[in-house]
Amino acid sequence: MTAGRPVTFDPKVPEGGYHWWYVDALSDDGRHGLTIIAFIGSVFSPYYKWARRRGPAEPLNHAAINVALYGASGHKWAMTERGQNAVARDRGHFTVGPSRLAWVEDSLEISLDEMTFPLPGRIRGEIRLHPENLNTEPFGLDADGLHHWRPIAPTARVEVALEKPALDWQGHGYLDSNWGAVPLEASFRRWDWSRSPIGRGSAVLYEGERRDGSPFNLALHFAADGRATPFDPPRPCPLPRTRIWRIPRATRTEGDATTGIEATLEDTPFYARSLLRTKLLGETTTAVHESLDLDRFSLPIVQAMLPFRMPRRSRSPAG
Repeated sequence: MTAGRPVTFDPKVPEGGYHWWYVDALSDDGRHGLTIIAFIGSVFSPYYKWARRRGPAEPLNHAAINVALYGASGHKWAMTERGQNAVARDRGHFTVGPSRLAWVEDSLEISLDEMTFPLPGRIRGEIRLHPENLNTEPFGLDADGLHHWRPIAPTARVEVALEKPALDWQGHGYLDSNWGAVPLEASFRRWDWSRSPIGRGSAVLYEGERRDGSPFNLALHFAADGRATPFDPPRPCPLPRTRIWRIPRATRTEGDATTGIEATLEDTPFYARSLLRTKLLGETTTAVHESLDLDRFSLPIVQAMLPFRMPRRSRSPAG
């Protein structure tokens, strides 16, 4: 597949705004999973939120690469925020401290060297994402045109080769990007998002409530060639709240199909990441699902907790 360069890492990000690139993957044997999010203007950063209160804030001064590993190797989490002296980028490369994303020929290559929290450890190694289809169309998420989402590679293959922890696996994956001119919590109260492999393509459900109370609801099928076709969202399907932080979760499923939670990967004060067994477009599938509660995120007590999971290094460009 000749993809060209569907990702560029040098977009202009306005003061107080954000841009992120998101990858997830599940191994073919079902034993492993991961997510990686590379942030300019880290939307969940308490430091960025505090900086905006003082006046215009430079998003490049709040960059991070978030890594989460799940499954047989245990749950490992890394997210160190860094200042702009630790950031370098151009059209094809994005470096934050010792980690780097680069578009090389037809693939996204990710080199990681991150410290885990709250238990100290290391995530080091290489990940390659090979798109099986590409989408070039962005979708607006609000009426004012302040927030956009582009599912770049709705269907992909991912190769994982980590030294620490020692992991070597392959599986199906997904790549998208979100960007906006104002903080998420200024425009949204909550959302639920999921992506599901469907045949040689995938389906994405993305819905939520904006800050003004209006809903948004996207249901898209991405064919093998990357072409997006909207479909009627199936019936709502409530899910149980998370066990620890009681985060509300919801999705949609077809007919009388039962949707079950295969695993809760993240149960935090303001978001949850889960694996669901569901039915879409006539096919039973496993969905990667996320629920985000931005009212919870904005609570002072939650903001005070975040530095324990998201430390900041503002001086050193490495380590």
